[in-house]
Amino acid sequence: MIKKFVFIIITTCALTLGVNAASDGDLILKKNDPREIKDCSETFNRASFALNQGLDKVIFKPIASAYRILPSPVKTGVSNSLENLSNLVTIPNNILQGDLASAGANTGRFLINSTIGLLGLIDVAEAVGLPKNEKEDYGQSLAVAGVGPGCYIVLPVLGPSTSRDALASTFNFMGGDAWYNVTVRNDTQYFSEPDFYASKVGSGVDFRAKNYDGIENLKKNSLDFYASVKSLYLQDRQQKILNSKKIINTQNDSDWEEIESQ
Repeated sequence: MIKKFVFIIITTCALTLGVNAASDGDLILKKNDPREIKDCSETFNRASFALNQGLDKVIFKPIASAYRILPSPVKTGVSNSLENLSNLVTIPNNILQGDLASAGANTGRFLINSTIGLLGLIDVAEAVGLPKNEKEDYGQSLAVAGVGPGCYIVLPVLGPSTSRDALASTFNFMGGDAWYNVTVRNDTQYFSEPDFYASKVGSGVDFRAKNYDGIENLKKNSLDFYASVKSLYLQDRQQKILNSKKIINTQNDSDWEEIESQ
């Protein structure tokens, strides 16, 4: 099932992906300008978006509403643990982008929080002088290497993306995500396949809960909710590729990419 889905993503992206060499930050900025990214399959995207909104209404919104009333220490612990797991993708991408300082810092954070921090539930690393860094992924690494975003796409269940970023996400299933490797690809005595999928669903719920009010306000006040989400996603994605600290309107510092789990 997963292999078939990955094949569909790769085929879709291969038809729409644009690859060009970038020489500096200005060119990367221009390539990833939301105004320059085409919505090549808007009819399909809107249908996919409607499907995802239906799933959100029936599944993720009710779960996120219940999650929001949990005690703060519980929610903080879940968020910390999920952030800790994300380092397993961030670290190799720090290296691919030549940011060895961040790779070292994030490796230290992962080791400290996975042990002393009880599998990441407690952010001990920040307390000892290793603050959180921005998440990195293979789509960002391709962008830094000069690969253009291609078209904007909305994947069923997975949510908003671009041709480049959707294609890059398949790297996680080909050995690029150590968490996937020890849960799904390999039979270990400590972790199993349900652990991986539980973490992905948890990321989606955590994201939806953190951005609950912002998403609901955007939905209420937008003349075209689809267009508003597309604009916000592409703006946020551009800022992440540039490692900007700017927060896009209606969002907190949660990773918009985690809407892929919805």
